[in-house]
Amino acid sequence: MVDTLKIESVPISRRDSFNARDTRTRNLKPFNSGDIKILLLENVSAKAVDILKKAGYQVEFHTKALDKAELIEKIKDVHAVGIRSKTKLTEEVLSHANKLLTIGCFCIGTNQVDLNYAASRGICVFNSPFSNSRSVAELVIAEIILLSRQLGDRSREMHEGVWNKVSKACYEIRGKTLGIVGYGHIGTQLGVLAESLGMQVIWYDILPVMPIGMSRAADSLDELLAEADFVSLHVPETPETKDMIGEREISLMKKGAYLINASRGTVVEIDALAAALKSGHLGGAAVDVYPTEPLANGPGFESALRNCPNTLLTPHIGGSTEEAQRMIGIEVANAIVKYINSGASVNAVNFAECDLRAIPDTDLTTVRIVNVHQNVPGVLRQINNILADFNVNKQISDSKGDVAYFMADVTVNEHSEINTIYEQITAINENIITRVLF
Repeated sequence: MVDTLKIESVPISRRDSFNARDTRTRNLKPFNSGDIKILLLENVSAKAVDILKKAGYQVEFHTKALDKAELIEKIKDVHAVGIRSKTKLTEEVLSHANKLLTIGCFCIGTNQVDLNYAASRGICVFNSPFSNSRSVAELVIAEIILLSRQLGDRSREMHEGVWNKVSKACYEIRGKTLGIVGYGHIGTQLGVLAESLGMQVIWYDILPVMPIGMSRAADSLDELLAEADFVSLHVPETPETKDMIGEREISLMKKGAYLINASRGTVVEIDALAAALKSGHLGGAAVDVYPTEPLANGPGFESALRNCPNTLLTPHIGGSTEEAQRMIGIEVANAIVKYINSGASVNAVNFAECDLRAIPDTDLTTVRIVNVHQNVPGVLRQINNILADFNVNKQISDSKGDVAYFMADVTVNEHSEINTIYEQITAINENIITRVLF
């Protein structure tokens, strides 16, 4: 059964239909999809829960990740799932997701999701790549100061009852050089904060980037490693960044320099770093991410870095502040709502980014067709042939890899025409998912 749609003929001015910022716009909602169910895991922000509930969705909230068997059972009947870094949405898990439309990663990384398989199933993935930038940058600044004064070791000694007042190999950070590898949103904020404390900033990135403040680009990673007193890593997890800092790269660093990794655990060869710390070649290190990380809080963490001198180990908390989690919750929850209700895929990770301007609230005869299909020749022709007998107000199509995304606002005069459009498009062999929003 489909919902009842009242079709009325209402005059629409050109200004009303064009002005995307007009507050008098229709709030679209899914058509013929039943009640929208959302599964939120890993204690995502309460603000995200509020946004999704206010959208009228049924929200099931869990403070922890689920084991694979329970996750497979839960995911069968939900339209969206929200996760952080511990939940692994593999092909095996996603193959059971019969109704899933979108995945919200309430974090920066998306390597815990099989993005290509999700796209092949018509599942759009969103993340929040920028909301925790300040939190990570502030953590790194704190670690620079802690390392330069050996405060981690002094604090541990005091807790053990040892008074060890020393000044050898303890330094001010003013005038020291910070080398930032990966000059993106976190790297640039870190550079600004470091300069405000009197540090000189150099950076290296594979893309041409405009320098901020007095910072300057290094010509190569090797040049940066040789010049910097502190090296801070802020790169994504890719095949190119795996083990990018190993024995060779560490040997290029100054004797007594410090290495900080708050990016991804696969970027640094842990054994090589541990050896450099124990030998005294490096003066210290701060590590927040690891090649493998526990799925739950508690004892059992093992690493070659444990008990290394002047080494700060933190449990992947770079973005774990109330402010960052709230902003991440708002950004990802709103992306989920917009995708489900209006089809907007802006800022999607695995989909082409598409959107259409809003439909005026005076227009009660327009429905929005949203379609995901295999990116092969001839599909758009088939869709447009189906829509040829209707007035198409606007449409957009784009592709990413093997999957294409199509949106169109179509005027209908009879309730039965909606079913006709829907049935004919879903009958196309290359169709993955078709939705009608009204």
